[in-house]
Amino acid sequence: MHPISVTELPFTLTESSVLAVIPARYASTRFPGKPLADIGGRPMIEHVYRRAAAASVDGVLVATDDQRIADAVRGFGGVAVMTRDDHPSGTDRIAEVAAAVPCRLVVCVQGDEPLLEPALIDAAVAPMLADPALCMSTLSRPLAGPDEFATPHVVKVVTDTAGNALYFSRSAIPHQRAGQPQPGVARAHVGLYVYRRDILLRLAALPPADLERAESLEQLRALANGIGIRVVDTRHVSIGVDTPDDLARVRQLLLASSRS
Repeated sequence: MHPISVTELPFTLTESSVLAVIPARYASTRFPGKPLADIGGRPMIEHVYRRAAAASVDGVLVATDDQRIADAVRGFGGVAVMTRDDHPSGTDRIAEVAAAVPCRLVVCVQGDEPLLEPALIDAAVAPMLADPALCMSTLSRPLAGPDEFATPHVVKVVTDTAGNALYFSRSAIPHQRAGQPQPGVARAHVGLYVYRRDILLRLAALPPADLERAESLEQLRALANGIGIRVVDTRHVSIGVDTPDDLARVRQLLLASSRS
C-alpha cells in the first residue's frame, strides 16, 4: 500500500488548515458493511460526508482500509485515502492521515452519524480556533431523562466550571444519594472530536490507559495523560447507526423530512 500523499488531494492544506476526517471500516461485529448501507438511495458514508463538507472546514476525506468503501466515496465525488488495515481504533486511523498532511486541526467525524448537523462541527472547532492553548474539544447534549442517565449505552460527561472534561463514564455520574433527584450535572457525550495535529499524533503513540480499558472509552487516554478536553454544549440529538434497527429509524426520519 502506497503512503498517503498530500499531492493526491483535490484541496490545498496548510499548517493552518482544518481537516475533517471520517474513519470508516467495512468489518463490524454488529453491522458488517455499515458505511455502505443504503439510506434514501445513497450510502450512509455519503450522507456523513456531505454534512461534514457543509461545515466550515478546509477539506473532508474518508480514511478507510476497504477498497469497496473507497470506491463508493470516489463514486459520489468524495475524497478517500487508503490506510493500514491493522488500526485498533478510528483515532489511530485518522492519526495516520494527520501524520502525512499539514493541518492545524483534525476533526474526527463518526462515519455512522448520517444526521449530523454541520453546525455541530463548527461549534466544536470554534473554541480551538479561539484559544490556541486548548488541546482537544468535543460535544455534549442534555440527557433525555433518568433512563439515559442510568444506561451504560449512553456515555456521560461531567465538566469543571470552565467547561473542561473532568471524566467520561458509561456509569451514572455523579453518584446520586438515596432519595435525591437526578442532579442534572452530567450530560450525554456526543462523539465528535477536534484535535490539534500534534496532540492527535501524541495520543496515537501512547499506550491505552487503565481508565480507557476499564470504561472502553478512548477519550480517557487523553485525560489520563493530562491532555485537557473542552466540552461544548449543544441541544442537538444526533442518531448514531449501530444496528439495523437504528438504520431503519434513520431511514424513516430522512423520509419524513423529505416530505415536509
